[in-house]
Amino acid sequence: MNNRMTTLFQIKYPIIQAGMVWCSGWRLASAVSNAGGLGVIGAGSMYPEVLKEHIQKCKQATAHPFAVNVPLLYPNVGEIMQIIVEEGVKIVFTSAGNPASWTGFLKEKGIIVVHVIANTKFALKAEACGVDAIVAEGFEAGGHNGREETTTLCLIPMVVKAVTIPVIAAGGVGSGAAMLAAFALGAEAVQIGSAFAIADESSAHPNFKSEILAAREGDTKLRMKKLVPVRLLKNSFAEAVAQAEAEGADAEKLQQLLGRARAKLGMFEGNMEEGELEIGQVSAMLKEIKPAAEILQSIWQEFLTEKERINRLDFRLI
Repeated sequence: MNNRMTTLFQIKYPIIQAGMVWCSGWRLASAVSNAGGLGVIGAGSMYPEVLKEHIQKCKQATAHPFAVNVPLLYPNVGEIMQIIVEEGVKIVFTSAGNPASWTGFLKEKGIIVVHVIANTKFALKAEACGVDAIVAEGFEAGGHNGREETTTLCLIPMVVKAVTIPVIAAGGVGSGAAMLAAFALGAEAVQIGSAFAIADESSAHPNFKSEILAAREGDTKLRMKKLVPVRLLKNSFAEAVAQAEAEGADAEKLQQLLGRARAKLGMFEGNMEEGELEIGQVSAMLKEIKPAAEILQSIWQEFLTEKERINRLDFRLI
């Protein structure tokens, strides 16, 4: 496929692996890039020196384009951006913050910039800042999410209509059929997180991968709305958050409950009860741990198959 996204990123397939904390290091990013998609290193869970190591290892593992995702509200963002420039990273996805703060700096260095948004208002702001594309992430997505709770099915067409730059659909996309639906809504690529979180190359703890595979409908909920909204897989910690919210806990109380390194405890270290487990609703559809390349090819082949099936349908009125 050739479109604005594959041309911009110089990739074979318009499939982007999300930059996920504690899941997407250099192994996953390079595997996706080698398979023809765009692999993304998630800098949100990395100290600057750790990120530098992952970038260097990714460059050694693939000759294809890859990106780094940078949450703009995280500490050391200036140091992280400097490492990105020094290491010659060509594509940066920014999220969780104001794109105006770093888009100009990155663009001056010749870096492609993509920003993640969850509503039309911020899509327009990101476009005005000069980003090259946006990721429109619906309510179904794992990790940090929009307060508006707008689903992907509603968000994508609204954003596509509002902006002129390419739109990447995210949230609830874990299959070729879902990818085809996103394209029907006007997206020119998809960003996929949960399906790649269980890849062989994902740095997620095996316990977390097993819990993802065991997830069923309704096992994830959007929590922490008074702090930073995040979609969590049910466990003891998520239940404690739900109870606190039911009792009217404010942001300070929720921050105390969250503490530090809660996501690392669960997703990376494997504590399935006390850890923070961030994953999307699409987890209920995931059934098997496979190499990233197989996941990508499965999604792409289903996309093509479903496209042909739709083309064969007779829509004439009887």
